[in-house]
Amino acid sequence: MLLISCPYCGERPEEEFAFGGDASVVPPNGAGEGAPVGTETFADYLYLRDNPKGRHREHWIHRYGCQRWIEVERDTVTHEIHAVRVAGEGK
Repeated sequence: MLLISCPYCGERPEEEFAFGGDASVVPPNGAGEGAPVGTETFADYLYLRDNPKGRHREHWIHRYGCQRWIEVERDTVTHEIHAVRVAGEGK
């Protein structure tokens, strides 16, 4: 069983969390700021992702706990968790 250490609630089982995607992906310029972005550029941002092997930063939400977003640095091969931080706090 994978245990994730929520910065707010402490160590909890993975079942309390929901995966929220790649934390290293940055929206294209203008996305979310009201400026127009080309359809192809935005489609690439939404759908084209690498499938990394090894250490990777991911967003997770503690859906059955505090309902806050966290950033988890996890090895996608071993599932070992190397770091957990509040989402948006950076490295």
